[in-house]
Amino acid sequence: MLQAISLSKNYGAYQALKQLNLTVNAGEVFCLLGQNGAGKTTTINLLLGFIEPSAGQILIDGKELDAHDQERRKHLAYIPEVVMLYGNLSAIENLDYFSKLAGFNYATKSLTNFLSQCGLQESAHHKHLSGFSKGMRQKVGIAIALAKNAKIILMDEPTSGLDPKATAEFTQLVKQLAAEGKSILMATHDIFNAVNVGSYIGIMKQGELIHTLKASEINATDLQELYLQTI
Repeated sequence: MLQAISLSKNYGAYQALKQLNLTVNAGEVFCLLGQNGAGKTTTINLLLGFIEPSAGQILIDGKELDAHDQERRKHLAYIPEVVMLYGNLSAIENLDYFSKLAGFNYATKSLTNFLSQCGLQESAHHKHLSGFSKGMRQKVGIAIALAKNAKIILMDEPTSGLDPKATAEFTQLVKQLAAEGKSILMATHDIFNAVNVGSYIGIMKQGELIHTLKASEINATDLQELYLQTI
């Protein structure tokens, strides 16, 4: 479980994030909607420990962790808008490398299983990532998250630039991860996908979480109307 309690981030007089409170339980997908500058990426950077909060707490399974606590790294995985992997290495070599950085040493068969589980066709496992589409790179990124055995996965605009087929495949993977008990926080602009994949949806504006909604209780049309009214 991931919790932010009264989490704030100030840059001088500018408040990038104001008293954020949210909880993502195991098996849930929490989708954060908002314009650029609303505080979505700041939230993710704080949760990852990339930046220090000005106030508030971050809890994983009820335990407060500071930005320098390596215990946090064992529980978290990050899927950015553009997954930064080594283009001169194959999918399986990238997975092996990043798994070892996280302290895991897998046999080739296990690495192959992770990639296949994420929908990457076997013929691509030994190809260099320099020739991969964004959707294929995202699958390798999720395989790395699985290999790390992360409880919590943070995603920043993961479907941006994906074609409809790749978006549908990615959405199915996210649902699968949630079904396996992962806690997922996803920053996105995609209202339709938020309703489709989310357990809860938050709408942010100017660093504040204005609305928190249960995804099953709203449709995409009504969510879009509320979103436009809010921003």
